[in-house]
Amino acid sequence: MNRSAEEGSGAPPDRLASLVREEALRAEAQAQVRPDPARLEQGWTRRFVVEARRVEEYVRLYESIGYEVAADPVRREQVDDRCDDCRVVLLLDYRTIYTRTKEVSP
Repeated sequence: MNRSAEEGSGAPPDRLASLVREEALRAEAQAQVRPDPARLEQGWTRRFVVEARRVEEYVRLYESIGYEVAADPVRREQVDDRCDDCRVVLLLDYRTIYTRTKEVSP
């Protein structure tokens, strides 16, 4: 029996299309949202930009593997003025995930 990839995936086509759109927007935001220079100076590494509703799962994931985690709201000054889609990121409540190695007390 030959079934299409959509049918075989178990995900309804609408849900799959939604995931693709979300990923495209996230990738665009990653490229157009500048990291916070203060965070970088403090030794943080910017990982990615993600919707606020997904932040908790990433925080738990990075903490579970030993990282300190920060999830900062995307601020207007971080967004490229020439990027219309990036302004959407501000409206949709995205966060920038930063991590750094936990400092071990002696």
